[in-house]
This record gives sequence, C-alpha cells and structure tokens, in this order.
Amino acid sequence: MSSVLPVPVSLLPHLLVELEGQVRAGFPSPAEDLGAKRVDVLEELLIHPQASYWMTVRGDSMREFGIWDRDTLLVDRAIRPTHGHIVVAVLDNEFVCKSLYKRGGVLKLKAGNPTYPDIVPRDGQTLEIWGVVLTAFKRFKV
Repeated sequence: MSSVLPVPVSLLPHLLVELEGQVRAGFPSPAEDLGAKRVDVLEELLIHPQASYWMTVRGDSMREFGIWDRDTLLVDRAIRPTHGHIVVAVLDNEFVCKSLYKRGGVLKLKAGNPTYPDIVPRDGQTLEIWGVVLTAFKRFKV
C-alpha cells in the first residue's frame, strides 16, 4: 500500500447522485417506476465521519477481496477491529492493507492473493491496526 498519508473524509465535498432504483444482474426486467431521489453517497457509507479517511491502494495482494491496485479505500479508525475485518495496519511505519486474523492468541495479517505470504509480526516489529476498511472504490476502463 502507498505510504502517502490518508486524507480525512471531512476535507472532501460530499458526492450527491440521483438514485434511479435497482438494476438486475441476472434476467432483465421491465422498467418499473424508477422514482429518482437524491442520495449523499458518503452519508450512506460513513459510520464515524470524523474518524474516516481515504487511502489509495498500491499492489495486488488483496485482489481476492475485490481490492485492486489504485482502488480508493474508505477507512474508519473508530471501529474496533476484529477477526475477519479488512484493515489498514501500520507495520514498522509502513501502511499495509490485509485481512485481520486474530484467533487463539495468534495475530497475523492475511493477503487476499495466494502469492503473498501472511504477515506474522516478529519480536521487535511494531504493528498497529490503524483502521477498518468500509469499502473500496474502483474506476472501470472507459
């Protein structure tokens, strides 16, 4: 992950979009009443606005979790991280994004790509679980 500092969500404008209803990913359905309404995307996603940050991912170690190189993460620092959460951690002063494994006294950070090994903190290493990832934004090729 990039060592670029996180950007507080509060510093960015909110994104308002027109929500036109649902779209099916299976069989098509006739267009129903699509009653549009204005939605603040961040308001829908944020849990703790003052503790939320944007970060950009670098690398492909989380691809099996749907997180790809250059995706933008929304990270909440106020959520207590638990086993199975996707987290941003600081390992020896470097940000990493991994899945938190915390069972039976064992703590490790697991990649979402089998070509990357688990990170098991060794004696002398510093590890801080910095925040919990709420979502990842991606841009498709256009």
